[in-house]
Amino acid sequence: MSQFFTTILYQPIFNGFVALYNLIPDVGVVILIVTVITKLILYPLNSKSIKSQKALNDLQPKMEEIKKKFAGNQQTIAAETMKLYKENKVNPMASCLPLLVQLPIFIALYYVLRNGLTDNNFELLYSFVKNPGTINTLSLGFFDLKTKSIVLAILAGAAQFWQTKMMMRRQPPKSAGAGGKDEGMMAMMNKQMLYFMPFMTVLIGFQLPAGLSLYWFLSTVLTALQQVLVFKKHDLGGPSANVPGKGIIEGKVE
Repeated sequence: MSQFFTTILYQPIFNGFVALYNLIPDVGVVILIVTVITKLILYPLNSKSIKSQKALNDLQPKMEEIKKKFAGNQQTIAAETMKLYKENKVNPMASCLPLLVQLPIFIALYYVLRNGLTDNNFELLYSFVKNPGTINTLSLGFFDLKTKSIVLAILAGAAQFWQTKMMMRRQPPKSAGAGGKDEGMMAMMNKQMLYFMPFMTVLIGFQLPAGLSLYWFLSTVLTALQQVLVFKKHDLGGPSANVPGKGIIEGKVE
């Protein structure tokens, strides 16, 4: 772990984790508080990312039409795609940049939770943070967050399913005719992702200490709830809004 990463991200988060544990000696509750605080700090970035992802998702069928219409002409495809983005006020980078900003924070949280649940090394504590000596990984008196937990892994997968489903394109009605074929293809692809992502979440989550699976579950639930708020606030609509003739308009990002 590089010195810069340790000093700027890992150490402050680790000290915050231990300080909270000194106040509330239940590591499960501490993980909940850390997750909520992190989500509140990153709320503006997450909101922007969610809006952009939803808008890009709604534009996918139109982008596929452009690729088919101008197949082999990459310059025209690029120009028409940028025109489509401009007409719908979508910034494709807006969905990526927030994630890139958050990635180092998530990595730091991963190491903090991993080390905090398995080690008793408190050398990086600030002088004003009390050394607890050891961290009891039992939550609520019986749930050991240091061991693996298939239950929490499944819960994390279920939360991932819910979050992904809100972004999923709806299968177009038969009345949509030929114009709905691309919509149908995109809906099928999204449906595959709907089950693949939760499956991978459960598979990976079961290999991690339960504390990390708990964080994954709580973080995903809070992200899904934020999606609900963002969709409602900006009138983006949920899966039901993604029908031909509606999703593109409702997917605009101001």
